[in-house]
Amino acid sequence: MKQLNFLFIVQGEGRGHMTQAITAGNMLIRAGHKISCVLIGINPHREIPDFVRQQLQTDICAVDCPGFIMDSKIKSVKLIPSIVSNLVRIPVFIKSVGQIHKKVRQHKPDRIVNFYTPLAGIYAFFYKPSVPFICIAHQYIYLHPEYIFPKGRYLDRFAIRFYTRMTALRSEKKLALSFYPLKDYPDLSLFGFPPLLRKEVVDRKTSEGNYLLVYLVNSGYAEEIIKWHTNNPQTELHCFTDSRERAQPFDDKLFFQYLDDKKFIELMAGCRGLVSTAGFESVCEAKYMGKPVFMVPVEGNYEQYCNAHDACKVGTGITDSQFRIERFLDFLSKSAVKKEEFRKWADTAAEKLILHLTV
Repeated sequence: MKQLNFLFIVQGEGRGHMTQAITAGNMLIRAGHKISCVLIGINPHREIPDFVRQQLQTDICAVDCPGFIMDSKIKSVKLIPSIVSNLVRIPVFIKSVGQIHKKVRQHKPDRIVNFYTPLAGIYAFFYKPSVPFICIAHQYIYLHPEYIFPKGRYLDRFAIRFYTRMTALRSEKKLALSFYPLKDYPDLSLFGFPPLLRKEVVDRKTSEGNYLLVYLVNSGYAEEIIKWHTNNPQTELHCFTDSRERAQPFDDKLFFQYLDDKKFIELMAGCRGLVSTAGFESVCEAKYMGKPVFMVPVEGNYEQYCNAHDACKVGTGITDSQFRIERFLDFLSKSAVKKEEFRKWADTAAEKLILHLTV
């Protein structure tokens, strides 16, 4: 098989798309291919985590990308300010699209793979690359004819579908990562696809410890965790956030840590369950390990609201609008996650990825 050269363009909001890119890159490299460049779209309030630079040993370039504006407590998404801020920064994003074009000309990839950044769709629309442009993300499930949205919130539904289509302009394929198998629709260039789980997750042996693992995409939720912990000091919590300043033990039962992928996987393998802000990747990792999940979607983030709804349908855990962790402890005492079918689905990812990206 001929060695192919890939260029990745990755959404840097949260850790999910970045870990998916790492997993896809490793699968392609093991199959004899090359990742020559990774462009990561970030906004001024984020930074590329250390684990991404450590695991993607290639040319990594940060580009300014549209993102959310959070409230003063760094908890909920402020929709209107986010829209206004992104409109004001359009000249910056035009420059970012130019940066993508420059990198494509420099590295001359055989394939361009987009992990859900709108900059890639805009680039493909205006520059019309001559090589295949392929999109990978959980969010492409929103374009699938069989996907059932939660009831209500029709404006949010319209907005997320519009945004998703924008990321995939002129794409040859859209791979919709899902908790469960979905029918392929080649006429829509849309294919159901298993989650992209890292080898470290797949190979990890699990046990059941006496603590809960907590993942907060926004550090503002730490105050809610502290408040709950103050009233329930007997429960041990290990909490990961995107704040370096917060990364220290609160006391002998509550521990805050900055994002560290190896440590996160290690603690997930031994936890009783995961408390998370409903990101697709973390929920899939927990489900593969057979760990129940308590999902609290970020306020104003419709995508996470959909994730929680979908995950609950397939018996992954429970959801709430607040960190009422006592509900989760009660759930843990009565329920267990069935992981066998999900594992069979997830274990087909490498074979399917090579097929879709290289043939």
